[in-house]
Amino acid sequence: MTPSPSAPLVDPCTVPSSPEADDPWRFDALGCVRSRDTVTMDALPRARYRSALEIGGGIGGLTEKLQARCDALLCVDTSPRDQARAIHRCRHLTHVRFQQLSVPDAYPDATFDLTLLSERACYWSAPELARAQQRILEHLEPGGHLLLVHWTGQTRDMRLNGHDVHDAFHRLTRRGLRHLRGEMEGTYRLDVFERL
Repeated sequence: MTPSPSAPLVDPCTVPSSPEADDPWRFDALGCVRSRDTVTMDALPRARYRSALEIGGGIGGLTEKLQARCDALLCVDTSPRDQARAIHRCRHLTHVRFQQLSVPDAYPDATFDLTLLSERACYWSAPELARAQQRILEHLEPGGHLLLVHWTGQTRDMRLNGHDVHDAFHRLTRRGLRHLRGEMEGTYRLDVFERL
């Protein structure tokens, strides 16, 4: 079942009550995440975007920074708990919307001039990644940007690592994407593409 853009959003009243429940991975406390987010924001080719999509927004740390560069931002994630935290964090930002859905099984019915994919793709299988690539390309406007940032390590629950994901998008430069920038920052890999 594919949720529509007007599907019910996560209830912000379900925000967990303890700091540990709010941030079980301690993302807010980790300096490496703050550094990665700074590098990510600095890599954006434009100062401003009309309509951005963040796939896998988690608890909203990067969402909160990204929104300052967007007229409208839609953040999607599969975890109701994480998204409740993100909604609470961004509750004062009226141009930021949240939707619970699982890419690539579902995808927002809109086009975007920026799509940011951070960490989520490492949990997809290779066929899911291929489907996600197709949907991202279909919904990324010509001249729009795709920014990828992923950890390059591997855990037992990850099906791919950051290199697998980024290399797969590099292969699309023959059909639909132009590579603008790529770098490694510590254990994170970042790539920026433009839709042809």
